[in-house]
Amino acid sequence: QVQLVESGGGLVQPGGSLRLSCAASGSIFPFNIMGWYRQAPGKQRELVATDRIGGTTDYADSVKGRFTISRDNAKNTVYLQMNSLKPEDTAVYYCNFRSLRDNSWGQGTQVTVSS
Repeated sequence: QVQLVESGGGLVQPGGSLRLSCAASGSIFPFNIMGWYRQAPGKQRELVATDRIGGTTDYADSVKGRFTISRDNAKNTVYLQMNSLKPEDTAVYYCNFRSLRDNSWGQGTQVTVSS
């Protein structure tokens, strides 16, 4: 089982930036996908971005050009740099780790974009 610990959420004004981090620990299968999802009040959880081991990334259309996902494999950590934040980015952001053996979720971190 993989454990995930997220950090970096908070309150930011429109146009601002935040960086989320998610550290994985436990029995980590080397071929994996780490990513970020979000869930706004009254809405379903949706994909934000994923980073497949080896460097392939994928983004939701709504965040392309504003958000960047990256990972430090030595630290088993994935990051989400969020720039030009909009009020509609407000949500709980969840880290996800997927492999042949796991599908683990973090506890979630709140991101609020408001003036």
